[in-house]
Amino acid sequence: MWRLQSATIRRVPPRVIVLGAGFGGLELATVLSDELGENLDLTLIDKGDVFVFGYSKLDVMFGRTTPEAVRLPYRHVAKPGVRLLQETITDIDAAKKRVTTDAGVHQGDFLVVALGADYDVAATPGLAEAGREFYTMEGAAGLVGTLASFSRGHAVIGVCGAPYKCPPAPSETALLLHDMLLTRGVRDDCEISFTVPMASPVPPSPEMSTALLAAFVERGIAFAPGRKVTHLEPGRRVAVYDDGSEVPFDLFLGVPRHRVPDVVARSFELHADGFIPVDRSMATAVPGVYAIGDVNSWGGPKAGMIAERHGRAAARGLLAAMRGEEPVQYDGRGSCYVEFGAGLVGRVDVDFFSGPAPTGTYHQPSADLLAEKHEFGSSRAARWFGTALPATA
Repeated sequence: MWRLQSATIRRVPPRVIVLGAGFGGLELATVLSDELGENLDLTLIDKGDVFVFGYSKLDVMFGRTTPEAVRLPYRHVAKPGVRLLQETITDIDAAKKRVTTDAGVHQGDFLVVALGADYDVAATPGLAEAGREFYTMEGAAGLVGTLASFSRGHAVIGVCGAPYKCPPAPSETALLLHDMLLTRGVRDDCEISFTVPMASPVPPSPEMSTALLAAFVERGIAFAPGRKVTHLEPGRRVAVYDDGSEVPFDLFLGVPRHRVPDVVARSFELHADGFIPVDRSMATAVPGVYAIGDVNSWGGPKAGMIAERHGRAAARGLLAAMRGEEPVQYDGRGSCYVEFGAGLVGRVDVDFFSGPAPTGTYHQPSADLLAEKHEFGSSRAARWFGTALPATA
């Protein structure tokens, strides 16, 4: 890119503003830094001061580690051409590539929105009063004592809307709760059930769904597909589904409805599902503006490993745009690890674009895949932060 400065023309680094330092934002910044080094001017903005792998919330929730042990401070991010700022975004002018925060104004040549999805607990009446969410670190950590003392009654895991992050997470929660209650010797005194809006636990992979359904049957976990929770009635302690049916509960673990952050809703025209529409290069309708990860509406699941691949594709697309080349498209592939309990982890590799319909290749649960999952986290911690992942994470 060329800009006029002091009556001379010289090459200066392209200014890239990345909003959000999650899977997508970190991967995009890393790819561009590796490629351009000091010939990059990238500002990465996040309101938080630490990164946490999403799957670590289940580790915390079930007492396998602590919130402190799984935090990766952003201060460890030190990459050529990248500066990371802890600021809260208050306005986005996409057309001008201008971002206002509580600390000032940032102007870019390219803008990448990677702000993820927020949780709208209030959108499900009764959830805050009678239920518990477990998708935030605060929610997961707050459940440690509750789960450790739950010894009798009906535990219901309910999804309150779609799309939502990490579709297998409710299944994992049910299986891990079974393990915890079994270990404590109170499983026979407890019921576990859960519902998801989809027809199966993992729609792209019939094999993975079949394996999960078999695991539920084996463990006595009731599964109600094709329903979402519309509200809870605190007085009667029942969850009400969108088909009008009800289920009583003693403990309700809810996946809240997801939505884009307010600043995104004010700044972009959204898809029918409430997220930013993009093409397969992760580009929005505004030239030079990309949306990656959970904040966009690409047509597939919302998950960290998907967001990472979005970030990689968008980074290649940005490089192509800088060089006047054809856009780079996301290949529609990704993977997800799924905990089956008892120290076993399965994996599904999804492919949304290669064939006439999405596919998901199933890998049976094993201790080897548990080790692979840990290696995945360790490799990203090293790649993005230059530090080892804590042993307990």
